[in-house]
Amino acid sequence: MLIDYSIRSFEILERKLKYFEKQEVFDVFLRLGKRMNLVDLPKDFEEFEIMRENHLHQNLQYSIYTKDLYKQYRHHLGIARYRLLLETQSLITPNKVRKYLHLKKNSLLSPVLPIYKIGKIISLDVFFKWLILPGTYRQKIKSLDYKNI
Repeated sequence: MLIDYSIRSFEILERKLKYFEKQEVFDVFLRLGKRMNLVDLPKDFEEFEIMRENHLHQNLQYSIYTKDLYKQYRHHLGIARYRLLLETQSLITPNKVRKYLHLKKNSLLSPVLPIYKIGKIISLDVFFKWLILPGTYRQKIKSLDYKNI
């Protein structure tokens, strides 16, 4: 899931990745998985795609745990950030997942993305992050920004 969402998120915010770039993303997560001593990991990006598709068809279901997870998201994020989460998930989740989670096909964020992309060019992304992030985490997250390295 993290591999797929990382690729999808990048492609929504930046540009389409070439196949070798997707393989590089996969390789990073593969190394992490190996360091965590996970077993039965796919050997390459192609195998990952097959495993991911099989997982979506065989193991995906909406349950009381899913319902509780979203209840907790709403409680801890607050209504505005919770809505942002749902709209973001509408953009990045595969169709099957979107249906299970009862998410809309079209996100309200779609028309905002071009504005965000232009904002990044003129460094307004800092303002968008400030607007979205809780105050207690802003400095920590800002220190992770590649511009600050």
